[in-house]
Parts: sequence; C-alpha cells; structure tokens
Amino acid sequence: TMRASVLVLGPLLARYGKARVSLPGGCAIGARPINLHLKGLEAMGAEIRLDHGYVEARAKRLKGARIYLDLPTVGGTENLIMAATLAKGTTVLENAAREPEIVDLVRALQGMGAKIEGAGSDTVTIEGVDELKPMDYAVMPDRIEAGTLLLAAAMTAGQVRVLGARPEHNEALLSKLEEVGADIDIDEAGICVTGPGEICPVNIRTQPYPGFPTDMQAQFMALMAIGRGTSVVSETVFENRFMHVCELQRMGADINIDGHTATVQGVEQLLGAPVMATDLRASACLVLAGLAADNTTELSRIYHLDRGYEGLEQKLRKLGADIERVSA
Repeated sequence: TMRASVLVLGPLLARYGKARVSLPGGCAIGARPINLHLKGLEAMGAEIRLDHGYVEARAKRLKGARIYLDLPTVGGTENLIMAATLAKGTTVLENAAREPEIVDLVRALQGMGAKIEGAGSDTVTIEGVDELKPMDYAVMPDRIEAGTLLLAAAMTAGQVRVLGARPEHNEALLSKLEEVGADIDIDEAGICVTGPGEICPVNIRTQPYPGFPTDMQAQFMALMAIGRGTSVVSETVFENRFMHVCELQRMGADINIDGHTATVQGVEQLLGAPVMATDLRASACLVLAGLAADNTTELSRIYHLDRGYEGLEQKLRKLGADIERVSA
C-alpha cells in the first residue's frame, strides 16, 4: 500500500542474494513504474521474475555496471545506489536524480562504510564494499513540510519561522515566494516568511530537482487561487496531479485545466466547503485553502495527509489557526 516499500528490493538483493517484494500498488497522481529499478538490477546481474504481483530477484552477488536511467527517477536512483554498495566492482549511474534526499541517503551509507561519489550530480559512482557497519544518523529536515508551512504564512498574511529548514533545499520555492511579494528572512536557525498584503500572480512549471518541486505544486496553486491576477501552473512530472482542482473549485477558486496546464484566475475570497483529499499533497493544498477561506472548511480522507505530515493540525494550531481533527 506504500509505494516506497519497493526500496527494500535493492538492499535485500545485495545483502542476501535474493528478494521477494510486492509490486507497488496504483498511485492516484499517475503511473510510477519500477521498470528502471528492475532494468538497473538486471544490468548488475540479477535474475528478475514477476510472479502474481510480486517481484522475485536473485543474484549470488551483484556486479558493478554502467547504468543509464532513461528518466532521473528518485526511487530508482536510491534503490540502485543501495544495491551497488555491496556489489562486486564499480557501478556508475548516469542521468541519476539529484534531490537532496539522495544526497542525504548517500551520506548515511558513507557513514556505514560505503564508497560513493557524485551524489547531487547526474552521475553517481559506487565502488562496492564487502560489508556495511551500523551507525547513528540524523535525517535531513523535510523540505516539503517546510515549504507547506511557509506557504501557510504567505496565504494568510501571517508570519512563520520554520526552524531547521534549509534554504538551499528550497531555492525554487523561495524564489517564487519572493515574486509573490512575500518577505523572506534567512538565518542560521531557519527560514522566516511574512505574507504580503496583496498576492501577486506567478507562473510555475514543475521539474525534477533543482526545479520547482511537483510536491509543492498543489499547495502553490492554493496560494495563486487568491492572487491578484492570472497565474499559469504547468505540471511536467506526473500526468494526473490536478485532482485537487475540483475541490478548490468547490471553495470558489477560478481554475481552468487544459491538459497539463492549469490557468488560475485569482479570486478575492475562497469560501469554506466540505472537500475531500485525493492524495498527499492535495490534502495539504486544501488545508492551506481552508486557512485562508471564509467560514468553515471540512476536509475528509485525511489519512492521505498523515502519510506525509506528522500532526500538521497541531503545528498550525500553535501558529494561531482555528483547526481541529474530529471523528468522522
């Protein structure tokens, strides 16, 4: 039920020589195939078989290989890096994803004794080692949660300081927030955003990192829905990531979709309404819309929200939001 579970495939195969992992289930925001994961493992000598919804992989020991990824897949890059750490010889991943989460994973693996170079670039080189060792590691701050909280400030003409947020991970978002008219203050402790009195319209186009993140597209559209003018939102990463639009329209947003492009004509005021979360980031988008809307917004299916945010309503309540979780 959780797509990220496929990431155990590479490590299990590398360590035990075999793995049997369920094929990931469907995803509401679009097709997310794992063919590049499997293609890379086969290049490293794995025998792959699909059996009644499961991936079965075997290899006495994986061998280093040069692997070109047709797309800079984040999960595929992570899976193949982990598999290659215990492979015999050197593995080179070309057209690798560059997200900060991959750099963080590599730093953790290096702390365990892995030999990896090039994380954060489109070419990653892994020299296999015989074993890894235990270590303690502090995971990086969640840049998407940080961005969501900063957008909450922009939408409500409020002020939010996110401690621990790293500006180098959110450069594309911060640049757009400046265009919107928000005031941004960055110091060693984190990032502070003060919302503008009037929200200027801004165009965005989602792209793999370091471009504007697809995981911030829905939340940013909620902001543009109350902007003073027309904004254009182009989604290039997932083919079905505008499902939140219908719910925003229920709240009075003026949005038109043409293929992978949404044209947003800002309205003076969103109106509270019963809405339904369709996926993780859509749920965050609707929470933000509810903060800025007149009257009460009731969001159902919040199990989507809980996949990516821990106690979001508690954090927003501490910031002054009138928000609570209720039983269905």
